[in-house]
Amino acid sequence: MQFLYSSSADFAKKFDHILKRASMDIAHVGETVLEIIERVKQKGDEAVFEDISRFDGWEPKCTDDLRIDPKLMKSAYERLEEKLKEALHLAFERIKSYHEKQMPKSWIDFEKNGTVLGQKVTPVERAGLYIPGGKAAYPSSLLMNAVPAIVAGVEKIIVATPTPNDEPNELLLAACHLCGIEDVFKVGGATAVAAMAYGTSTIPKVDVITGPGNIYVATAKKLVYGEVNIDMIAGPSEIGVIADESADAEYVALDLLSQAEHDEMASSILITDSEVLAKEVAEAVERILSKLQRESIASVSIKERGAVIVTRSIAEAVDLMNLVAPEHLEILTRNPFEILPMIKNAGAIFLGENTPEPIGDYIAGPNHTLPTGGTARFYSPLSTEHFLKKSSIISFSCQAMKDIGEAASLLARTEGLEAHALSVEARLDKIDK
Repeated sequence: MQFLYSSSADFAKKFDHILKRASMDIAHVGETVLEIIERVKQKGDEAVFEDISRFDGWEPKCTDDLRIDPKLMKSAYERLEEKLKEALHLAFERIKSYHEKQMPKSWIDFEKNGTVLGQKVTPVERAGLYIPGGKAAYPSSLLMNAVPAIVAGVEKIIVATPTPNDEPNELLLAACHLCGIEDVFKVGGATAVAAMAYGTSTIPKVDVITGPGNIYVATAKKLVYGEVNIDMIAGPSEIGVIADESADAEYVALDLLSQAEHDEMASSILITDSEVLAKEVAEAVERILSKLQRESIASVSIKERGAVIVTRSIAEAVDLMNLVAPEHLEILTRNPFEILPMIKNAGAIFLGENTPEPIGDYIAGPNHTLPTGGTARFYSPLSTEHFLKKSSIISFSCQAMKDIGEAASLLARTEGLEAHALSVEARLDKIDK
């Protein structure tokens, strides 16, 4: 792992390199993704067929081949081992309970002069969930994307997932059944994003697309934004850990590796005021790496994107981590809740040694679809609000128009918008008669 000291003369330059970890080369794949989107817009299902054959190693013969039969989802669910079924249900219920607490409410306010103002919250009609299925399949991602949509009240939920060699992931199918989802399509990558954004004869056009994916998926979501809403443009997984000398080096090493094993481009960053802990963690990481099934992936991630930073104080560690703005942030200090008010930028915050990041990936309840690459400065985790829209409610009485209509007319004329002013003044004239 890269070892840095905040007191070093060249620290600022090296730390700046860490802050730029998110630069996905969207420009490099942009032309390819745009070509895929245009083909899907023009050719619909035909383009989808071509891309499945090109990227997933099998050839659909008809449109029915694109869709997974709900009966297969049900049978996959019924074949689950009882303990695994119970774990899925527990995750579902905890995620549901957490997201129910997030739900914004419609409201109406009545002013004394007869003005009525309010907000109407309405779910989108159709949501498209992109669930990865290439290097690995993630049923947990299905739950994290589907449950907030269900809680929000979305009428139609569409799932798109790649199925290399036409072999859908059984656990993913079981999770779809648990969520009551019947429209699951065997298409991935930028093709899936384009199909859900613009619609084909088989795949419905949706209103919002959520879910993680590789650089092609992220680029496609960026390019279709505006045609549909999206959750965020997310990159590789990452974890930041703030720790003091009280932290368990083995725990810290395992938690750093929990993200490194996701992807060669994942980043794992420890910032601590304890040089002793820093060295113990670095040694533990090297020792544990050789035992991991995904050693080849984690090794590249740790070597190229891993970092241990030793600071002069915990306060400095917090300041640096706020600049990193990590997707996942663990606080492993004596009193983690004392640090919490100082945290400004993080997708999810894990407090204390008994709260490792993986508990949030599966079972805690908060969403694991989080902003990456420093975008926690302005993005929030996936929530029910991504599946909702808000409409303002306005109703004026005669008295309300008399009270503030003249001010509205004045502002309109000041902006040179005469018809705006006349619209208000016509009401005022009638009221005065």
